[in-house]
Amino acid sequence: MIPILQRARPDILTLRPYEHAAWKPTLERMHANEMPWRASEDATLAGLNRYPEPQPHELIEHLAALYGVTPQNVLAGRGSDEGIDLLVRTFCRAGQDSVLICPPTFGMYKVSAQIQGAKLIAVPLIKERDYALDVDAVLSACDDSVKLVFVCSPNNPTGNLVDRRAIETVCERLADTAVVVVDEAYIEFAGTESLAALLPRFHNLVVLRTLSKAYALAGTRCGAVLAHPEIVELLARVITPYSLPTQTIEAVLEFTNASHRAEARKRIELILSERERVTAQLAHLPAIRRVWHSDANFILVDCVDAEAVFNAAISVGLIVRDPRSNPLLGGCLRISVGTPGQNDRLLQAIGALTRVAGDAA
Repeated sequence: MIPILQRARPDILTLRPYEHAAWKPTLERMHANEMPWRASEDATLAGLNRYPEPQPHELIEHLAALYGVTPQNVLAGRGSDEGIDLLVRTFCRAGQDSVLICPPTFGMYKVSAQIQGAKLIAVPLIKERDYALDVDAVLSACDDSVKLVFVCSPNNPTGNLVDRRAIETVCERLADTAVVVVDEAYIEFAGTESLAALLPRFHNLVVLRTLSKAYALAGTRCGAVLAHPEIVELLARVITPYSLPTQTIEAVLEFTNASHRAEARKRIELILSERERVTAQLAHLPAIRRVWHSDANFILVDCVDAEAVFNAAISVGLIVRDPRSNPLLGGCLRISVGTPGQNDRLLQAIGALTRVAGDAA
């Protein structure tokens, strides 16, 4: 057993997983209490009357090739959210263990910890250093109760890529004491290599990936946990036995094939070009105090009057994300990079708002 697994919940380490119906595709199924006929007009390959294969072999091999790891490193689930939830439930005992997060960051880390009854330790990113990871503070805060450290890179909602060496340092220092979970939901927009390449070096590293962003498959709800095979095996005891629907499995295999990967690359190039253009134009508008550097497919902006900017977007049929309930993001809005036409409408709306405000003054 790798040392970091000693930090998992003892009851999960001894858990006997649910025994689903045996997967024997060469035999006719009379063992899973399914309806023997398909629903009328069911056009799926496998048939919706049949349970899907748990952790489908073809899908796992496909995702492993896509992310440059071995199939033994992959657990597939419902987006990154299921991976987050599985990790917290597997490693944290209610009322005893802790999760460390670095706000402002993705809200599901906190929600999953609260649902599990885990304690929450927050070590803010360093705003004055463009939301850099505070390595010393993270390490100082990691007492014996901390089982998981979540790092989002590129970070949501700030957009910045977290320094690779900083993450390596955290992994090194916490090698036997905490799992370091790096959420790479937006890594395809950052122009850099995934930290999954470090899995053979750091057994306490877990990387989360998703098809929701770069591959335009948010509706399929498919993501992957990339980790040491022993961590994957432990999480597989906890995940529900038929977590991925047949439609999801078939859609992922189809829409991440070679032609769709080429399409995704072209679309990413356009998003990056538009990100640069929108960033530059927003930075010159008096209604915007600051545009934060982004390595993702969205932009965080600090507004003179966030409510006015938010309503200006609505006035031209657009909605942007309002994160102002987070005290660390007062005055900020998060803008997803859209099509060139959508971006033009947003820029024009904010520009018009600025002129009206100037005329009134």
